[in-house]
Amino acid sequence: MASSSSEYLFQQVTIIGVGLLGGSLGLLLKEQGLAKSVLGIGRRRPNLELAVELGAIDRFFSEAKEAARDSDLIVLATPVDTYVSHVQDWGSFIPTGAIVSDVGSVKGKLVFDLEEALPPTVNFVGAHPIAGKEKSGVAHATSKLFNGARCIVTPTNHTNEKALAKVRDLWERAGSDVVLMDPMVHDWVLGAVSHLPHIVAFSLMQALQELQDVTSEGLNLLDFSGGGLRDTTRIAASSPEMWRDICLANRENLLKMVDQYISQLQGFRQLLNDQDGAGLAKSIEQAKMLRERLP
Repeated sequence: MASSSSEYLFQQVTIIGVGLLGGSLGLLLKEQGLAKSVLGIGRRRPNLELAVELGAIDRFFSEAKEAARDSDLIVLATPVDTYVSHVQDWGSFIPTGAIVSDVGSVKGKLVFDLEEALPPTVNFVGAHPIAGKEKSGVAHATSKLFNGARCIVTPTNHTNEKALAKVRDLWERAGSDVVLMDPMVHDWVLGAVSHLPHIVAFSLMQALQELQDVTSEGLNLLDFSGGGLRDTTRIAASSPEMWRDICLANRENLLKMVDQYISQLQGFRQLLNDQDGAGLAKSIEQAKMLRERLP
C-alpha cells in the first residue's frame, strides 16, 4: 500500500538514466511507497516508455531541467563521466535543500567535483550500491536488486547530516547493508575487488580470441568451455560504455593494480617454466584459502 503524503521519504524523485540500476531504484521507490512521484530522464524514448510500462517511473521528460526544478531527490544513474556536465546543466534549477545522489562505481575526486559544481543550497551525497547484473537496461530491472547487497555511502566534510541520514535511510529500506567510507578509500577498495576483476575478465576473453586465431584444427575453443570459464568471465558481458568510463575515472589506482596482477602472473609463469610442482601447489593452495574466505 502506498504511503500517505506525510509518510513519503521523498515527494518527487528524478532518476537521470533509467537503466538497470536506475530502473531498479525506481521500482523500489514505487513498490515501497518511498516517493510520491518518480520521474525519468534518458536518451532513448523507447527505453523510457518501457520504464513507465514496467512501473519504474511515473513519467519522463526530455529535459532534466523540467524535472529537477520540483524534485527533492535527484539520482545520477548515467555513466560516471557525464555526472559533472549533468549537474552543471540543471543544478541551478534544483530547489533549496534538495539532495543529489548517485549509484556510480567511482567516487574519489568525482565527489568533490560534484560538490563544487552544485549550488551551495543543494546537498550531494555519494552512494554506490554494489549490486548489478552483466545484463544492462531497464528490461532487466528488479526492485529486489539491492536486497542483501552492500551500499557504500561516501560523505565528506561538507556533507549535510540530514541529507546523509535520508540517503542512508533509503538504501537501508532497500534491504542494503550501508557502510560509510571516504570517497578516495572507496576507489582503492572497489578498484581492487571490482574494477580489476573486470579487467581480468575482459583480458582473458581477448586472450582466448588470440588463442583461437592460432588454433590449427579448425575447432572453436568456446565450444569446449565449461563452468570454469563461464564463472571466470561472466562479468566480461558487462556494458562496454559503463566500464570504459569506470576504468578511466579510476585510472591511477588501476594502473598500480594491473601492475600487481601482472607480477602475480609472471610469478606463476616462472613456476611453470621451472617445473616447480611444489611451488605451484603452494601458490594454488594459498589462492584456494583466500577464495574460501569470500563472504
